[in-house]
Amino acid sequence: MTLKRFVKFLVLAPVAVVIVLLAVANRAPVQLSFDPFSRTEPALAVTVPFFIVIFAAVILGVLVGGIAAWLAQGKHRKAEKRYRREADRWRSEAEQLRGTTGRAALPKA
Repeated sequence: MTLKRFVKFLVLAPVAVVIVLLAVANRAPVQLSFDPFSRTEPALAVTVPFFIVIFAAVILGVLVGGIAAWLAQGKHRKAEKRYRREADRWRSEAEQLRGTTGRAALPKA
């Protein structure tokens, strides 16, 4: 077993234990209502174990945070693309100049 795999196991094993313990401790059913107007007779409600609500909230938070970070970094990706195009243009221009000066420096036979 490599050191990288051992460290990964050392980090992920306690996380997995915590997740399993959280799921076992919070398996009681709760009613998740999507109707803000009626508390007693909601139009849209589902009964699920509480740990599913917790995990769904965490997953949704990670997804929303990832999308927000990706959108916030858009200007940096755009600038990087522009700089890469500019560097490619300068590189090709330098190669062209090296090619023309190299031929001109050769003595004529």
